[in-house]
Amino acid sequence: MNPFATVDDLTILWRPLKEDEKERARKLLEIVSDSLREEAEKVGRDLDAMIAEKPSYFANVVKSVTVDIVARTLMTSTDQEPMTQTTESALGYSVSGSYLVPGGGLFIKNSELSRLGLKKQRFGVIDFYGND
Repeated sequence: MNPFATVDDLTILWRPLKEDEKERARKLLEIVSDSLREEAEKVGRDLDAMIAEKPSYFANVVKSVTVDIVARTLMTSTDQEPMTQTTESALGYSVSGSYLVPGGGLFIKNSELSRLGLKKQRFGVIDFYGND
């Protein structure tokens, strides 16, 4: 199956890629697309069928989500800890920081799944006391 976005889409919607990033981006686009298909399957949906059935704007939403996930993954450093913020001190020996992706690896946010219609709020009632 084809990825939902291309390296050209990534370049247009995010930023120009360096040569060494392009091959990694190609693979990530495939992996992210398949991961989104898997997430859809978990809730009984077929993302490719949804794209075919819905108006053309839905394909752009799927492309946008795919690009967002790949861009976030590409921003994660592969040669050092991916810190977004660090604080250092001297004589008190203090270092602290925030990680870009805690635990590393690829992750898909719930908000991204919601954009695709794969996560919805649920409501219900639990009757603790039963019926008399």
